Amino acid sequence: MQAFLRRFGSFISTGRRAALALAMGLLLLPLLAAAQAAAQAAAPAADAPVRFGILPLGGAFESRSDWDPLLAELSRAIQRPVSVLSVNSYEALEQAIQRGEVDMAFLSGKMALDAVSQKRMKVVAQVVRHDGLPGYRGLLLTRKAPPFNTLKNLVNQPERWRLARGERQSVSGFIVPQLQFFLPNHIVMETRFLSEVVGTHQANALAVANNEADVATNNSADFERFKLRFPAEAQRLQVLWESELIPHAQIVVRREYPPELRLRVQAFLVAYGRGKGARGDAERVVLKSLHDLAGFVAADNSSLLPAAKLAYQLAMQNAKTAQWVNDAARQARLQRLESGYAEQLAVLKDVSP
Repeated sequence: MQAFLRRFGSFISTGRRAALALAMGLLLLPLLAAAQAAAQAAAPAADAPVRFGILPLGGAFESRSDWDPLLAELSRAIQRPVSVLSVNSYEALEQAIQRGEVDMAFLSGKMALDAVSQKRMKVVAQVVRHDGLPGYRGLLLTRKAPPFNTLKNLVNQPERWRLARGERQSVSGFIVPQLQFFLPNHIVMETRFLSEVVGTHQANALAVANNEADVATNNSADFERFKLRFPAEAQRLQVLWESELIPHAQIVVRREYPPELRLRVQAFLVAYGRGKGARGDAERVVLKSLHDLAGFVAADNSSLLPAAKLAYQLAMQNAKTAQWVNDAARQARLQRLESGYAEQLAVLKDVSP
């Protein structure tokens, strides 16, 4: 009887160990799968398509069709297929980058800054426009007809106005007007207006032109494009305010790609639209359709220093004007912003290929 009990106890112990091992295995499976996926994401196959993410400046389909000719040429130049990811919002593109679904992208300063700061991407080029300026300007648009058409009325009674603005990641649609106009006039965009809609620059300008909003954030480059596509609606609008110059958008490439590939992409972009003859003329037509670009110049992570400064200034301004439980909490927040900015600057100074 005692021998039977010993064998039975041994059986139970073995069963418990097996059950524990099975449970541990089940717990580890998702972790192992995630690690394997991360390893695959960190080392893209040499023949895998390069997935190009497009910043949504108009509609998703419109953005994609504008970029298709250039990306077809890029595919031939780097001898790899290039697929397109065109989305309807900054947030959707940002999430795709974080999930590792984007290998190369056309991004505004803030989104490029986030992608580079998180050590996901490296800057290879910056766009150049026909006006030759090193940047563009943020705008506030209103209708020409009163009563919602003067800067004085906007500052004095924002709660009577309906706002159409860009997403929080948009430099000209949110960050710059908040930093350079609204906060200095003691207006917080998200809380002071009668109503608020968030959309693309094109959608926001149309909202004001069609009396669905009273003031919209925009920028000089997109408003020029808007005038060409919607001349009747543009006639109803006026520029109420404009910002300081904002640096142009960047082309970023995934960090895990070999430097040789990034350099080939950079060389292609810099040469695009600069040739002579029929081919150069055709490329310049493509560039003009891409928000009236003149071409690209070689750039590195340091081109994002102005964007980093803008984001830092806005965060500091928000922290200084926010309500805090005590001064110690406020100082702690300011110190975190200072240290975070210092870390960001260190990443941006990495200009290796």
